[in-house]
Amino acid sequence: MLQESSRVEFKTILNDKLEKEIVAFLNNHEGGVLYIGIDDEGHPVENLYIDSMQLKIADRIKNNILPSTLGLFDIVTEEIENIAVIKIIVSSGLEKPYYIKNKGMSPNGCYMRIGTSTQPMPVALIDELYSKRTHTTLRNILSPRQDLTFAQLKIYYQECGLELNKNFANSLELLTPEGKYNYIAYLLADENGVSIKVAKYAGTDKVDLIENEEYGYCSLLKATNQVLEKMRIENVTKTKVTGAKRIEKNLIEAVPMREALINAVVHNDFSHEIPPVFEIFSNRIEFTSYGGLIQGQSKEDFFSCSSMPRNRELMRVFKDVGLVEQLGSGMSRILHFYDRSIFEISDHFIKVVFPFSLLYKKQDIVNGDENGDENGDENGDENIILHLIKQRPDLTAKEMSRQTGFSTRKISRIIRVLREAEKIIRIGSDRKGYWKISD
Repeated sequence: MLQESSRVEFKTILNDKLEKEIVAFLNNHEGGVLYIGIDDEGHPVENLYIDSMQLKIADRIKNNILPSTLGLFDIVTEEIENIAVIKIIVSSGLEKPYYIKNKGMSPNGCYMRIGTSTQPMPVALIDELYSKRTHTTLRNILSPRQDLTFAQLKIYYQECGLELNKNFANSLELLTPEGKYNYIAYLLADENGVSIKVAKYAGTDKVDLIENEEYGYCSLLKATNQVLEKMRIENVTKTKVTGAKRIEKNLIEAVPMREALINAVVHNDFSHEIPPVFEIFSNRIEFTSYGGLIQGQSKEDFFSCSSMPRNRELMRVFKDVGLVEQLGSGMSRILHFYDRSIFEISDHFIKVVFPFSLLYKKQDIVNGDENGDENGDENGDENIILHLIKQRPDLTAKEMSRQTGFSTRKISRIIRVLREAEKIIRIGSDRKGYWKISD
C-alpha cells in the first residue's frame, strides 16, 4: 500500500493547498508525487470529475507558481484498487526557490518538504537558494540566428494531434526576456549549426573508424528521431537454437537503449555548444552527453528515478511529441534491465555503456543437443563468462544469465568450475564483492 513520505503526498480532494504542495516538491532536491483522490491511510476515494480536474490542476500550476513550471510537472491518472486517482509528478526545479505567485518570494509563498509535511521556507534559506539560482538557462541564451523557421516542429506537433498557433514561440518559451529567439528555439528550428555524431568502429577501441555519420543541422526533434532509427537498425536481433528452444535477443535491450539515447539528448548541456555523441563498437554501444550531474544533484538522486531536467523547455517539447513519456520514468526503465555500473559519471560528462548480449557465440545460430543450454560447449561457455567478468567484474549471476541466455543453474556451475580451476577468485562478500580473473 502507498504511504506518504518526503516524496509522496496524499489529498482526498482538490483544494486550495495544491500550489503549496507543488511548490514544496519543486523546491525538494528529489521532486515528488502528489496524489489527489487518496485518503491519509492510502485508500482511493471515488471521484467523478477526473478529466475536468486535470485541466484545472494544470492551469493552476502553470499560472499560479513562479518561476515557470512548464516541463517540470506531469499529470496522469492511475488505478489503485480499481479506482482512478490523479497522480501529479513534480520534478525538482533548477531555479529555486519556487513560490506561489500572489504570495511572493517569502515564507508565505515558499514551501519545503520536511519528512511527510510541507512547511514554510525560512527567510535565510530563501535568500541562499536565490543567490545560487541557475540563471544561465538555454531560455536566456540568445539564438545565434534570428531568421528561424519551425516547419518541422509544427509537423511533429500535428502528427500528435496538436496545433501550434501564432503565439507558439511564447507558449513554448522560445523567446528571451527581450522577445528574441533563444537557444531552445535555435535547437528546434528547421536549420541550425548543431550536429549529433554517430561513429562506428570495427573493434573494441577507436583505432579503426568505419562509419562517421552526422545527424543534424535541422530540428533537434528530427535529428533525435534519425539517431533513434540508426540505433534501431544497428541493434540487430540474434538467434540461438538449443534443442527444442529458440531464443531471440537484440544486441542490447531496446527499451533502455531508447530511454538512454533520449536522456542523452534532452539532458545534454548545450550551453557549451557540445552535442551528445553516440559510438558503436564491436562489443558495446556508448552514449555520451556533455554536462555532469546538475548542481545540487547527488548520484543517489540521479539513480532514484526522480526527475531533475537540465533543459525543462526541451523536456516539455519532447514530451508533447511523444518522445518522452512520463517524467522520471526513463531511469526506471533502464535500471529494470541493467544495473548502475553501465553509467560512468564525471564532472563534465555522463556516459552510458551498453555491453552487447552474449546470448550467441561467434556464429549467429548455434544448434545444441536435446538438453539445450544446460550442456553444449563448456569450454566456449566458460570463455563467455570470463569475457563478461573481464568487462564487468561486479556482474551478478542473474545478470550473466540475462545476457547469455544460460540458466542461473548453468551460470553457477560454470562459476564453480572456474573457481576450482583457479581462473577466477572472489574479492569481498557475495553481495558487495566482485570477481577477479587470475593472472
